[in-house]
Amino acid sequence: MQPSDEVLDAALAAPQRDVAQSTRLGGRELGPQVQSWKVERAYNTDLPEAMRAVSGSASAQLELQLSGADGVPAPRMYSAWADRATGDVARPGQSVVHSAGLTGRMLPAFRGTVRSRSADSGSDTVTVQALDGAERLRGPASLPRPYHGVLYGRPVATATWCVDELLRQGGIHTCPPPRAPELDKEDADPFTVLYASLHGGFNASYGQPETVPAPSAYDWVREGAPFEMALMPKEAGLTVSWMPRSRFVLPGSIFQVECWVNTALSRGSKLELKTVFDRSAGASGHLTAVFDTSSGAVTITSGTVGGTSGTWTWNFPKLASAKGRWHLGFMADATGTGTSVIPSFQPRLTAPDGGYLVGGKSASSTNTNAAQPQSELNRVDVITDMAVECVQVTDRIWTDTAGYPAEEWEQRGRWSKGAALDEAALPLYDVPKVSGSLWEAITEIARASMSTAEFDEFGVFRWRGPKRFQTTPTEPDLTLTTLRDIASLTVGEEIDACRNYCEQPYKDWSKVTSVLGTVVDDPTKWEIPPGGSREVSYAVAEDENDFGPPVVDDDVTPIKGGSKVRFGTAVTGGKAVKGAVTVSTRRQGPLVILRFTNRGTAAVWTVTKDGKGSVHLETIKSGAEPKQRSYAWFNTDSQKYYGKQQYLAEASDWVQDRPSASDLSFAMLDAGRYPMPLLGEVEVLHDPRVQLGDAVRVVDSAGAALDTLAWVVGIRTTATAGSAPQQVLTLRGASWTSPPRDEGLVPDPPLDPNVGRQRPYTEVTAAYDTLADLLAKGIPYRALKQYG
Repeated sequence: MQPSDEVLDAALAAPQRDVAQSTRLGGRELGPQVQSWKVERAYNTDLPEAMRAVSGSASAQLELQLSGADGVPAPRMYSAWADRATGDVARPGQSVVHSAGLTGRMLPAFRGTVRSRSADSGSDTVTVQALDGAERLRGPASLPRPYHGVLYGRPVATATWCVDELLRQGGIHTCPPPRAPELDKEDADPFTVLYASLHGGFNASYGQPETVPAPSAYDWVREGAPFEMALMPKEAGLTVSWMPRSRFVLPGSIFQVECWVNTALSRGSKLELKTVFDRSAGASGHLTAVFDTSSGAVTITSGTVGGTSGTWTWNFPKLASAKGRWHLGFMADATGTGTSVIPSFQPRLTAPDGGYLVGGKSASSTNTNAAQPQSELNRVDVITDMAVECVQVTDRIWTDTAGYPAEEWEQRGRWSKGAALDEAALPLYDVPKVSGSLWEAITEIARASMSTAEFDEFGVFRWRGPKRFQTTPTEPDLTLTTLRDIASLTVGEEIDACRNYCEQPYKDWSKVTSVLGTVVDDPTKWEIPPGGSREVSYAVAEDENDFGPPVVDDDVTPIKGGSKVRFGTAVTGGKAVKGAVTVSTRRQGPLVILRFTNRGTAAVWTVTKDGKGSVHLETIKSGAEPKQRSYAWFNTDSQKYYGKQQYLAEASDWVQDRPSASDLSFAMLDAGRYPMPLLGEVEVLHDPRVQLGDAVRVVDSAGAALDTLAWVVGIRTTATAGSAPQQVLTLRGASWTSPPRDEGLVPDPPLDPNVGRQRPYTEVTAAYDTLADLLAKGIPYRALKQYG
C-alpha cells in the first residue's frame, strides 16, 4: 500500500467523495485539460491464470485524452505538426506524472514517458499513451561473461546480480555507480578500471573476478548492507580478487581504491584493499591499505610482494568508536617520469553520521623499500572481515588531492537510488547470453526465476523473488466488502489451476570444465607512438567467454601461458619495455578490442624479441555443454482427489544447479497443489493506495459468503472528467480453502462397473431353448447381456 495519512483515510471512508487529480506533462500541469484517463498495471505471466504463483514483469501504461485550451483545439496544440512551443509537451519521450486522490490529498498513480500521441482532427481530442520506467530500459542488453565460474566450479554471479547490472546499464542504480565508465579518447579523464557492486555476485561490471571463494565461505546479505546488498564473510579474512579492464602503469597517475562497508556486521576488525603490480622477472609490487576498526588505524604499505616495504599510518578514533556504514578508500599519487616512483598516499573516509575524514597526504619519502619500479596493474584484492559493497578503482582520479571535495568523493548529485532488489537467487556458474532490450532480458529472468519486476508509482524499480507469494499473509493491507467497496465479484475455481506434480529443468554445470578456445597470434607489429593510443580488434566466437587485458611480457622471465603482449623499443625486437604502455580491453558483440596507450616518451612496437608480432590472445570456453536435468516435487494427497496434474517449467539457462531447481519446483507445487480460487475482475471503489502485490481481505456477506485473503496482481483505473474513477482489481487467492474431504460422498469410479460383466452366448442359449422362448420373456438386449 502507498503511504497515507488521516486526511486521505477519512476521505476514503466518508459517504461522499470529492475526487482530485493532477496530470503533468513536461513538468507542466495539464489536469484541467484531461477529458479522461486510464492506468493499467498487471503482471505479465505465462503461469496458469488461477495459480497462486506470480512471475514476470509489470509495466504500467497510462492513456490520456487531452482537450485544447483558450479556444484553441487540442490537435492544433498537441499533434505531431503542432508548433513546438505547445506540441513538445506531448511529444514521444516527454515526462508524464499523474496523481489521483480525494479532498485535495493525492497519491502518485503513474510516472513515465510518452510513447505515442494521436490527434483526432474531427474533434477536440488528442490521445496520449505513456509507459512507466520500462521505457528507460529499451537499450540493448548485454552481460559480462567471465570464465572463472567454470574454471573454478564456483558461482560467479546470481540472477539477482544480472538484473542489477541490466538496471545499471539503463541508468537505474542501487548503489554509487562507476565514477568514470566511459573511456576518454584523449586518455586524460578519469577512468573506472574496476567496478564490482557485490550485489549477489563477484562478477564485475568493469573488470573480471580472479579469485572466487567457495560458497560456504560467505553470504549475500541485504539487512544492514550499506546500500542494497553486501558480501558477508562467514569467517574473518575472506579474500576476493579481480583483474582490471585496464592495466595502468607505474610510474603513472593518481588512482583511487574504495568501497563501502558496515563495520557493525563483522567477523573481525579489518578490511584490506590491495593493488598488485606486475614487474619484470616475475616479481610483483603492491600498494595496500588496511583499515582497522578496533584501533581506528589506517595503515598503507608500498613495497614488494613477499619482500621489503615502506609503511605509513594515520589514526581516526571515530573509525573505532562509530559502528555502521563507512565509505573507505585511499588515493595513491604515483606520478613520475623516472624508472621508479615512491608513491604518496591519502586515506579518505566517510563516517556513518556523514562526517568526512581525510588523512594528510604522506610526505615525500626516501625509503627505497617503498619504491615501485616500472610495472602494470595486475589485480585488485579485497580481504575483509566485514560486510562489503561497491568496490571500485579509478585511474586518473583527481590531480589536486588537497582540493578533492567531499561532494566528489561521495558523488553527490550524480546519482539517486532508483531500485530495490530481493535476496540473491539462482547462482550462476556461467552467465547466460542475453539479447533484445534490457527490459526483455529482465522479463526473461523474472519468468525463469519465478520473480516479479515492476516500477511502482514513484518510479522506483522493484525486484521480488519467488518467496514473495509463498508465505500466506496474516494481516491484509486493505479490507474490501460487498457492503461498501465491491460493486461486482466473480469467484471461480478450475482444475487447470491445480498442479500437483511440478518439474523444473536445470543445467548441471558440476562436471563442466573450461578449455582453451581460439588462440590468436597477431603477426602485425603495431606501433604505439609516445603519448598516443592504438586500438586493435579481434573476432571471438559467441560461446567464448570474456577475458582480461593481456599481461605485458618481458625478456627476463617470459610468460608461458595466457594472453600476453610484449612491447619492444624497435620494430625488429629491441629491448622489452615494462611500465610504459597501459593495456585495456573491452568486448563489443563479436569483437574484443585491445587499446594500447603509450605513457612513455618513445615509440614502442608490439613485437617479440626475435622480431615477430607479439599480441597473443587465448580465449577460454566451456569444455562441454552442461547436462540437462530436472527436479520434481509432487503431492500425493492432491493427486488422490484431482489426479496427477503436471506442470513442466520451461527449460532455462538461468537455473544451473539442483538446489535452485528444487526451490523453484517446490515453490510451484506450493502454489498449485490445490486449485486456487480466482477472483476475477473485482470492481471496487477507487482507492489510490492500492499497489500490485498488496494483500487484501475480500468479504462477501451477500453472495458467496466469502471471507478470504487475496493478492492484487492487476489494477485498472479509469476516469472521465467530472466523474469518480472506476477501479477494477484482478485478485488471486493467497491460499486454497482447504483440502477436499468428500464427506458423505462415494464418488463414482472413472470406469463403469458394468464394463466386462457380460453374459457369454453359451449361457444365454443354455437358459432359452429357442429364440421364441427368449422373445416371450420380453427381456431388453442390455439386460440380457449384463448380469443383474
